[in-house]
Amino acid sequence: MSEITRNIVLTAESGSDISPALAERYGIYIVPMHVSFGAETRDDGSFPPDEICAYYDRTGHLPKTAGSSPEDFTKAFDDIRSKWPNAGILHLAYSAVTTVSYQSAVIASEGRENIVCLDTKHVSAGQCAIVIALAKYLEKHPETTLDQAAAKAKELMGKARMCFIPDDLEYLRAGGRISNVVYFLGGRLLHFHPRVEVLDGKLVATKKYRGSMEKAVASLIKDYTAENHLSKDHLWLLHTVRYSESMIETAESAARACGYHNITWIQAQGVITTHGGPNAIAVAGFSED
Repeated sequence: MSEITRNIVLTAESGSDISPALAERYGIYIVPMHVSFGAETRDDGSFPPDEICAYYDRTGHLPKTAGSSPEDFTKAFDDIRSKWPNAGILHLAYSAVTTVSYQSAVIASEGRENIVCLDTKHVSAGQCAIVIALAKYLEKHPETTLDQAAAKAKELMGKARMCFIPDDLEYLRAGGRISNVVYFLGGRLLHFHPRVEVLDGKLVATKKYRGSMEKAVASLIKDYTAENHLSKDHLWLLHTVRYSESMIETAESAARACGYHNITWIQAQGVITTHGGPNAIAVAGFSED
């Protein structure tokens, strides 16, 4: 992590899919979540995410994901304090209804001063968008206090929107990660792709798109950005592994046709790949409502 001049250090879990380059650029401390391949548990982000798909192809079983532990946060907070003893720490957590990470951060922060933990109620690209937007704000306003930063984070959390669309429902079925996935299981035969939205921290399938993945992605971006009145200032797009170049081109063309010219692509790591499967796309931004 690069040297920082401001007085607040932001932390987030690896499930935010903040790239190493973005973390380095904005001085964000990434706390690992975990992925278990049978008896072997590894830190998310420490291995190529395609290993998730290779394991599933080979065994027929999805790896298991786990949130960051109190020990992970204790190590992170100790490391930050050793480097920047007077800095405040603001942890912007992966949705608390999906993992223990937020509670782990709270446990690790007990008895320590100048640490605030917030549940972003988002995952992956949505969480990433919130963290990076706050980091940019702090860079412009280095005098911001920890309480003021937390208030700004809550403002961003209230405006953040995210959804994703999987290519294959098999990973959602195997992982049981969304409550109403059974309703969409006919998609494998009927070529349906569910739109899965992050609503109050939960993953909920809200709409179906029929046809090719490219067609579905183009419709998704047009519909979702309009329905949520996403700001034209910046759009975040995420892809998982084994993606097709044509899908990437289609997504970017659709976004530009909707008026987005500042587009940032990120790649999902192990946790999100386990839930979304290969060739999935996510869209995130901030509502102007």
